[in-house]
Amino acid sequence: MTDEQRDKQYKEMHAQIVALITGETDVIANMANISAVLFNGLKDINWAGFYLFKEDQLVLGPFQGQPACIRIPMGKGVCGSAALEERTFVVDNVHEFDGHIACDAASNSEIVVPVFSAEHKLLGVLDVDSPLYERFTNSDKIGLEAIAKALTATLQ
Repeated sequence: MTDEQRDKQYKEMHAQIVALITGETDVIANMANISAVLFNGLKDINWAGFYLFKEDQLVLGPFQGQPACIRIPMGKGVCGSAALEERTFVVDNVHEFDGHIACDAASNSEIVVPVFSAEHKLLGVLDVDSPLYERFTNSDKIGLEAIAKALTATLQ
């Protein structure tokens, strides 16, 4: 898939997500719908969902895919590192990521986007995994960051 095709796909998913979550203030319900749209809309992924920042750690939130790790310490694995540094991580090969937490042995690449409250406090992370190496591009980063911002907009 070309970056142009991915950009178009993300614009379509973004529009669908905005239609689903606009006017709904329940963050769990919105995360559940976002996870479903991503899991069913993105090709070559095996997990899409959220971890919520609670009690100085990440706790499993709404997701689609195989069962996952329930708690992730801040700074550990891709999710914990993205949360601690408050920036998006794109990992082409999770097996080469220092401290990777293997919740699903089928995952080979991963993208994790921090999600913030309206006051820019860490709410959690959006995590998408793939069985393919080098699955995620800059188009995925831009698209998923826009989706995370759409979620934040419902919290205002």
